[in-house]
Amino acid sequence: MTRTRRRAQRDDPATQAFRAGLKMISDHPLFATLAQSARVVRDPTRGWAPDAWAVVDQSGRIVCHPTRRGDPEVWAYVLAHCLLHLGLGHFRHRPLDLAWNAACDLIVARFLADTRFGRPPESAAVPDTLPAGDETAIARQFRDRGVPPEYAAAGTAGAQTLDMLWHDRLRYDHRRWTEQFADGLRRAVTRAVDVAGGKVATLGAETTRPSDRTRARRWFIDSYPLLAALAAAFDVIEDPELCRQFDVTVAMVDMTAQEIFLNPGAGLTAAQWRFVIAHEMLHVGLRHDTRRQGRDPFFWNCACDFAINAWLIEMGIGDMPPSGLYDPALVGLSAEDIYMRICGDLRRLRKLATLRGTGLCDMVGSRNDGDDRTTAVPTDLDAFYRRCLDQGLSYHHAEGRGLLPAGLEEEIRTLAQPPIPWDVQLARWFETWVDPLERRRSFARPSRRQSAAPEIPLPGRLALDEARDGRTFAVVLDTSGSMDRALLGKALGAIASFAAARDVPAARVIHCDAAPFDAGYLPPDDLTRRATVRGRGGTALQPALDLLDRAPDFPRTGPVLIITDGATDRLTVRRPHAFLMPVGGRLPFTPKGPVFRMS
Repeated sequence: MTRTRRRAQRDDPATQAFRAGLKMISDHPLFATLAQSARVVRDPTRGWAPDAWAVVDQSGRIVCHPTRRGDPEVWAYVLAHCLLHLGLGHFRHRPLDLAWNAACDLIVARFLADTRFGRPPESAAVPDTLPAGDETAIARQFRDRGVPPEYAAAGTAGAQTLDMLWHDRLRYDHRRWTEQFADGLRRAVTRAVDVAGGKVATLGAETTRPSDRTRARRWFIDSYPLLAALAAAFDVIEDPELCRQFDVTVAMVDMTAQEIFLNPGAGLTAAQWRFVIAHEMLHVGLRHDTRRQGRDPFFWNCACDFAINAWLIEMGIGDMPPSGLYDPALVGLSAEDIYMRICGDLRRLRKLATLRGTGLCDMVGSRNDGDDRTTAVPTDLDAFYRRCLDQGLSYHHAEGRGLLPAGLEEEIRTLAQPPIPWDVQLARWFETWVDPLERRRSFARPSRRQSAAPEIPLPGRLALDEARDGRTFAVVLDTSGSMDRALLGKALGAIASFAAARDVPAARVIHCDAAPFDAGYLPPDDLTRRATVRGRGGTALQPALDLLDRAPDFPRTGPVLIITDGATDRLTVRRPHAFLMPVGGRLPFTPKGPVFRMS
């Protein structure tokens, strides 16, 4: 071939369109790996059908028509069609008859239509409605009834012609092609996440070399299903100026904005960044912000750090950075138990620091509210984070990724369940201390449920008078100026409903601010109507508890419910008790009884 002829061929529009289509394949993450292993040639010596475009054999050799004219999108479709025959393992079937080839062509056409890649040639266009099932089911149908005319030209070699060729002398490595196709799928999903996040404009766009922090996040999306959904939902911010502005030494997570701040100047290795990102995502997935429940924000953050770091070390995810909190004595404990431990050790508290820095929380609600302790997260985000971690746990077990720490798995499964409302928790506590009222059958009150035979009297159920004795409880109301009247009304309404449902004749009510006021025993219906709130001064609840202990008409084992906002001194309660507080309220001491928080 002369130089002039080669130049003319190079400048031919058909050749340029073919090369542009080949470039579209090489640039697309889904087909790039397959294209690197395939050999694409144009053979003028082959006998081609009038509507043929290309054929492929089991070795990965794609032979294209040398003079066929088509747009780059059409050539990209044809080449992708041939590559998918390799990636989907269509050469495993023997023999490669017309029915099997046509069935495989429809599966590939359906795949390319779903991914909206390229444009099929007019001769290879298929209807929008395709047969249901996989290759085997469709091929069985075609062998029984024949290949319908509208599906006969779905391949790239022409109507009624095989576009998959088998040569006995060539080797076929099924595992190699399917693994390369799986790698392409992973790359396409990763690039789709980048497109959705605005990092790149299209799937085929070129990107710069990712940093260690970006590769660490991508590792969770590609290889670690437990945290993959959370990793895909959060953006990684690597801005040194923003990190300096928010005092981020290593890392910080913003729950509401769905952003993880990583300081590039921290000088960590790739394995350490992987540990840090997993640490921040577990803060989110385990809902540590909403579980604080009035605890000190920084000490609670440190308690969560101890629990998370112990789990990550046990799972072997990356390397813990030098600033991470870890204590072998706290391994296996929940964040709530660790908080109780560290709050009693002032020497330990002075040395604690999160990944954000000393005295700073690395999990915040919104950096725009001016308060790092804010953790108000919308309900839809809360449900989304819980669902992400629960689905990640299912994928982790389904793919056999290995064992997880028992404490971590227990917390994930617990968080997957909807939280129990405060009034239901309160009712369960009352049921523990107030037994159901014992009843007996008596003709003194005939049953009215005998509608089938009204002439036959049946005994009804009556409560024993002696069973009513001692069925009571006490309510200590904090009536200080800091208490909200709406909160008191909601609390007393729930208590009155429970007392009426459990046949409690009366409850002992004591109002207390600067001094206690004994309202005596009130029936359930009068708890909200006749309970006049006395005083509105300071808070001193201990005198009310002492008055209850000295009362000769109140049972020694009778439970007491303390309704307060937490602005009180240390209390000594000598009987079964519980606290009812608003969300965000915090007691200045460690309670021995349960704490129920009203929303």
